[in-house]
Amino acid sequence: MLATLRRMRELPPLVLDTGIAVVCYLAMALLLADMNSPWWTFLLAFLATAPLIWRRRWPIGVALVAGIGTTALGVGGYLHDQPYGQLVATYTFASLSPLVWRIVGGFVTALGVGLSLMFEEAKVFAFGYVLTAYVAAYALGMAARSRRERIALLEERELRHAEEKEAAAARERERIARDMHDIIAHSIGVIVVQAESGPVALRTDPARAEAIFGTISDAGRNALTQLRSTLGVLRGATDRHPQPDLDALPQLIETSPVPAKLTEEGERPSLVPAQVSLAAYRVVQESLTNTNKHARASNVDVKLAWLSDALALEVRDDGIGRAINTGGHGLIGMRERVTACGGELSSGPAERGWLVSARLPL
Repeated sequence: MLATLRRMRELPPLVLDTGIAVVCYLAMALLLADMNSPWWTFLLAFLATAPLIWRRRWPIGVALVAGIGTTALGVGGYLHDQPYGQLVATYTFASLSPLVWRIVGGFVTALGVGLSLMFEEAKVFAFGYVLTAYVAAYALGMAARSRRERIALLEERELRHAEEKEAAAARERERIARDMHDIIAHSIGVIVVQAESGPVALRTDPARAEAIFGTISDAGRNALTQLRSTLGVLRGATDRHPQPDLDALPQLIETSPVPAKLTEEGERPSLVPAQVSLAAYRVVQESLTNTNKHARASNVDVKLAWLSDALALEVRDDGIGRAINTGGHGLIGMRERVTACGGELSSGPAERGWLVSARLPL
């Protein structure tokens, strides 16, 4: 039985509703034939059931037309207690119509039933039975509507949850892409510059050449360590290597191919937000990388100024002071990191060289 009902629900709506209309008409026609009713009552039965074919499209109109046919049969004493078409129409408008039209439809239905009961011929139109039948049809329609709305709400929540997961995944991919860029660009930049000066140092200053190779080794090892940490996040593994922060700046300055100096003003808070610390480190790292690749500078000044509510960061070089336009993601990544912390970043030519400045709220 349940399998049959499920198969019926899978039928096209128009086919299913046509079947319902035919069944309702045959049931009423058999009742009328059993009563030896006149021919015109069969037309009224047709009027009360045929509109059910379009019940989903015009639920109120169908209920009104079916109600006219049903009421006419009831007034004439030919309907008795079997208003099949009107019961289906009542279920439909309760299920599909807006609140105002549900109220109007219920009122019109009650009016038709009351009009039928006013006539002596309709005394067999048992009031209690009819009232129960219409209330049940209306309640079933409301239950179907409630179930449909609940399913729609669950689907909307599921869709919103999926969108939130996708947005979170996209943000994580962007973060990982920035980390990969920062790690690889800086480390490879250091390695390339040192490797280019290595052959000359081998011929002229073996001690310096040894230091250069040490710097290359350290840069490569540091890049591998941070890459393993980032890839571990992708695999869902525990991050054994924490992200770099402000405490790692001295080492970053020391390994810079361009001579760099770090100065710090004010008193550093005992607790700096991890996001701010990482963003400051990445800004300095990317600035040093760009200086090394583009500015032809002889030195870089990195300045941290601790204010009451923010960290003011400056990276200034004495290079050629031209805009960096490499088609990469470095400057975009810096700006995104700073913006994510609620801060501001600017980058442009200074009085001499190039200046990157950022303000990160604490």
